[in-house]
Amino acid sequence: MGGGFLFQAVIYLGAAVICVPIAKRLAMGSVLGYLIAGILIGPFVLGFIGHEGKDIMHFAEFGVVMMLFLIGLELEPSHLWKIRKQIIGIGLSQVLITTAIIMGLGIAASLIWQSALAIGFAFAMSSTAIVLQSLKEKGLMKVSSGQFSFAVLLFQDIAVIPILAILPLLVFLPIINSGEVHSGAIEELPKWLQTGAVLAAVGAIVLIGKFAIVPLLRLIAKTHMRELFIASSLLIVVAIALLMQQVGLSPALGTFLAGVILANSEFKHELESDLEPFKGLLLGLFFISVGASIDFQLMYQHSATIALVTCAVICIKAIVLFFIGKKAKLSLDQNLIFAVGLSQVGEFAFVLFSFIGSHNILTQDQTDMMMAVTALSMTLTPLLLIVLDKWILPKIAANTNAQSEQEADAVDERNKILLVGFGHFGTTIVRFLRANGVSATVLDNNSDQVDLLRKMGFKVFYGDATRLDILEAAGAAEAKILIIAIDSPEINLEIVKIAKQHFPNLEILVRSKNRMDTYDLLDEGIENIYREHLDTSIRLGVDVMKKLGYKTYSSFRAGQKFIKYDEAALRTLSQNRKDMKVYISAVREQIALQEELLQNDRQEVPSANDHAWDSEEMRERIMELDKQK
Repeated sequence: MGGGFLFQAVIYLGAAVICVPIAKRLAMGSVLGYLIAGILIGPFVLGFIGHEGKDIMHFAEFGVVMMLFLIGLELEPSHLWKIRKQIIGIGLSQVLITTAIIMGLGIAASLIWQSALAIGFAFAMSSTAIVLQSLKEKGLMKVSSGQFSFAVLLFQDIAVIPILAILPLLVFLPIINSGEVHSGAIEELPKWLQTGAVLAAVGAIVLIGKFAIVPLLRLIAKTHMRELFIASSLLIVVAIALLMQQVGLSPALGTFLAGVILANSEFKHELESDLEPFKGLLLGLFFISVGASIDFQLMYQHSATIALVTCAVICIKAIVLFFIGKKAKLSLDQNLIFAVGLSQVGEFAFVLFSFIGSHNILTQDQTDMMMAVTALSMTLTPLLLIVLDKWILPKIAANTNAQSEQEADAVDERNKILLVGFGHFGTTIVRFLRANGVSATVLDNNSDQVDLLRKMGFKVFYGDATRLDILEAAGAAEAKILIIAIDSPEINLEIVKIAKQHFPNLEILVRSKNRMDTYDLLDEGIENIYREHLDTSIRLGVDVMKKLGYKTYSSFRAGQKFIKYDEAALRTLSQNRKDMKVYISAVREQIALQEELLQNDRQEVPSANDHAWDSEEMRERIMELDKQK
């Protein structure tokens, strides 16, 4: 179905605007929303777009290109060196083992070894776009499964360079169809020269990035024209992509290398902010194009074969990744996220199969089927992650909790203070108390944290403080003070309720992350609440005042007064938070009242004698500043 550029733009954007919010609302993720949008508007469902969807995909590949450039910008060479063991050890193992298994199955299915090896290379790739998007949406980038996934994806991205260099050497039939975008200007060269040209192009990217792009950006920056800098950013990406295209190399890999080279430049953050909107839009367009390009007619004709190959590839990759994760000692839940998340075939497979098809390493029908398997596996992955999140991981968590109930440590000491939660916050408290001769019984329910802290010389007991029997065993009935320093506000509140009900003898001191958590604790009648950023923020403000010439004690007193008034305001505001309009009005009133009280304090309490805490040098500087005033 035609309609011109504007019609196509309305269809693509309209499909995204409708489908993606619905998918997000159903906890399906944005990637699956884009894929569904593409399927719906594609030639095999509503037919709003026809076979031009494949042409759109070539344009939309720039979303992947820009994503790799931005990933490269975030990876300083020094950081890459730090995680080299994960990148090489885990990433290399995944690519080699997966390629070998799929190649063996391909040979068993009567493919010649060149074709089987090419398919193995392509199927070993996972979707950087899907996995990173999913991990970021779930907040898993900093946990072990996210770090391992990133290492594997990074190695795969880098591995595409030698793979594209090797593929021309696998050609065994005369090339009769070389019109694909990645065949490039070097297709007439001998195979060994093609490989040399690819490696030379990579070297050129390194040199250009280091000695040409940064001076160019400095020159553009002096014009102070934002639009010119954005144009320059796009020029860098497009020019490098064109160079890579001419040598038959993936444009995304060229821009990734350029990003890594520019990661240490002063323009890193400006490049990120300028290209991020283009990346997001084009990446969404890429996923829509993937959905629209799924050939349902071909899938219907070879449905059994495509379904079998898709399931086999997902299972093989998941099993390989699971054993790698197990070898690396990932916990069961993190290992499943790692294995299932990377089990699909990635967007680089489209690039590789396009290259493979143009060189007749596979027949056209075989190439189309492999692309259908790739698209289907990408479509299934968000669904598999939903199944994992909704049904499998909760059961694992329940089993883990059940096991922990039987494995808690026996507490062999009794102290007046019982502290629960031994992270950074709790550790600092215990260090301070211990340095002043005060002992505390410490509980934590993170076994890895307990083992680490024991090696550091702390006496910590493993146990879940939300269980009444664990608190009793830790001496809550004899203790005087219970310090709750866990990072989770929900768990802190649960322990407060248990302690107040069963141990009225305890005075409870609780860590709070913010004002809203504090309100919940106030509702439970807790008086000793410690917002984790309040004192640090005030200490910084006090230091600012000192650096501006205020006396040390005057600054300190102002900070303590502010905390006193803020704590009082907090208790007043907790009564008004049910109605947002009333709450906002009350906040404005309390802020004005605090400022008025602090101004009155400065006027009523003289600061002339507040120099006792200052050094002689500081006193002289204050006197000079007073004269200037």
